[in-house]
Amino acid sequence: MLAAMIAPDLDLAADPAELTAALIDLESVSGGEGPIADAVEAALRRLPHLAVHRDGDAVVARTELGRGERVVLAGHLDTVPLPAVPGARGTVPSSWEEADGHRVLYGRGATDMKGGVAVQLALAAALTEPNRDVSYVFYDHEEVDAAASGLGRLQRNAPELLEADFAVLLEPTDGTVEGGCNGTMRFRITTRGRAAHSGRSWIGDNAIHKQADVLARLAAYTPRTITVEGLDYREGLNATGIGGGVAGNVVPDTAHVEINYRFAPDKSPEEAVAHVREVFAGYELEIADLSAAARPGLDRPAAAAFVAAVGQEPKPKYGWTDVARFSQMGVPAVNFGPGDALLAHTDDEHVSAEAVRECYRALAAWLTD
Repeated sequence: MLAAMIAPDLDLAADPAELTAALIDLESVSGGEGPIADAVEAALRRLPHLAVHRDGDAVVARTELGRGERVVLAGHLDTVPLPAVPGARGTVPSSWEEADGHRVLYGRGATDMKGGVAVQLALAAALTEPNRDVSYVFYDHEEVDAAASGLGRLQRNAPELLEADFAVLLEPTDGTVEGGCNGTMRFRITTRGRAAHSGRSWIGDNAIHKQADVLARLAAYTPRTITVEGLDYREGLNATGIGGGVAGNVVPDTAHVEINYRFAPDKSPEEAVAHVREVFAGYELEIADLSAAARPGLDRPAAAAFVAAVGQEPKPKYGWTDVARFSQMGVPAVNFGPGDALLAHTDDEHVSAEAVRECYRALAAWLTD
């Protein structure tokens, strides 16, 4: 039992791709991040050039060199649950395969986002004198409800540890800078009627039929593409779930549809709510979740230098990521990490060794040139 409590030894000087495999082998489904957080903390505390702080299962390591600029490199330690499909390769432990002359690493978290975390750790060990002060942030509970977020907890408990001029979230972007992110809003529209036996349906009032107008508004809606600071963000308004009914011989008295609105960073959360209230005028909206969008902030000096170092044309981030939390704190942020985001959470989640190494090289160049 005692041995199970000892954090495994992570070799931060190893090839970042091999370090990715070691991190995958530490299963860390949301809620079970303790062992990987222990290992990360232990490895970072061996580095004398870093000041290390632990908050729950979140770990922050910072240089204190007095540079004129500070940047954050952030990544989450947790993953979604392991694949339930027998024989799936995107599981734990990790496995290597050869594909088209490239080494490819399979395992849960390979793209989302232990490849990015490995890059953070390798940089934290190698860069003892970076050209900017760096805060390396590793946090828990990203893949679950936002209220449980370890990054959100750090914002509440120790916001000074997240202060910076610029932040990079190492979510998978296939090695391309993705600026800002769309906001997201989840809400429900419930229609109500009167229950009756379906053999005498004229006595009742069918709540499911009343959803026809809601669905028609969704089908007729044309989502917009909005340019923000030179990047084109595509919005979306979609039904994501529908329910109602009691039994096969009962006219239902209630029905509901779940709707998700993805909105561009030209809108505040309040403006996003106002927009969907206009679209669904006459209906009551039950808002389940609302997260702000993030502007890209690519005009900031640190961001411009980063984009130049990567050497690729920036793209917008259509999904929501924790760059929005940094944006709310006044810290412009981008997504940049190894792996294809389309492989995240899949049964064959994988990343190439070269993608992890290239991400490391790009960030190292930016922080040392």
